[in-house]
Amino acid sequence: MFSTAVQRVSRLTQRTRFIQTDATASTVNTAEIAHFSRLSSQWWDESGEFALLHRMNPVRVQYIREKLIETAREEKGEDVGREIEQRRDAFRDMSILDVGCGGGLLSESLARMGARTLGIDASESNIRIASMHADADPFLSSSSSTGGSLQYWNTSAEHILKEPDRFDVVCSMEVIEHVDNPTAFLATCAELVKPGGHLFLSTIARTPLAFLLTIAAAEYIMRKVAIGTHTYSKFVNPSELVSFFQTYSSPSITSAQPWITRTYDGGQPTRKEAEVRGLIYNPWSGDWVLMSRSASQWGAAECNYIFWVRRPLAG
Repeated sequence: MFSTAVQRVSRLTQRTRFIQTDATASTVNTAEIAHFSRLSSQWWDESGEFALLHRMNPVRVQYIREKLIETAREEKGEDVGREIEQRRDAFRDMSILDVGCGGGLLSESLARMGARTLGIDASESNIRIASMHADADPFLSSSSSTGGSLQYWNTSAEHILKEPDRFDVVCSMEVIEHVDNPTAFLATCAELVKPGGHLFLSTIARTPLAFLLTIAAAEYIMRKVAIGTHTYSKFVNPSELVSFFQTYSSPSITSAQPWITRTYDGGQPTRKEAEVRGLIYNPWSGDWVLMSRSASQWGAAECNYIFWVRRPLAG
């Protein structure tokens, strides 16, 4: 029994990296980290504090999968797209960074689909919970020869930026509304994406409807999430993300082009550069529904939404 425990601790140590970061150079909000650290033990309780995220996670993963397959089909041909679509490990040979991974809901799903996945979080207790949960699954163990790999680091995106690695995909789900200086956070996440790679964000729009649903209803009336989880002033509208990437270009590349070069139909980006998709919660079924691209123009992204943008090959 003792040797088994030692082996488990050894695997946990290999999977997890704890890094001291420079708080003065970070977008990490210490109050937000303390809040989620207090809730960390509930990450894998599907009917607890994070029940809504458990329900949302399959929809997020499916969208990421569909978007990456769509890109492969357009660039490499229909046969390649079809072959990837039929594979269980659709993310094979891809490196994915999950920024603000929490307890690892998304990270585990990405690794199971073949990605070399690194989940990072500024909360040490979140990383410990994520690592322990993954360590209990033989499919995700470091010795597994199937699926992708999964590592967790207790650090910030700013620290990862100092490392040499860049990623095919960077995800940051339900995070930007909890950070200090969201502009700096976006720039950091963007710089972690390889040229031609993908950035996926999921967040909440700053609208009266979002306040009603995510704060008044979810926190105070239905008590679905802890009071104080959300701050209305920190919510980010889709148009603000589009505007950011219309002017953003990589500072590390001379004459780099903006990520979004043109928009149409009331500020919507072109399909090959970026996309906004609303996420609607159905309280009767308990399921999340991903709305169509065109539905965003009619209010579908007035509360929860997913934003995808692609880094130009030349930037």
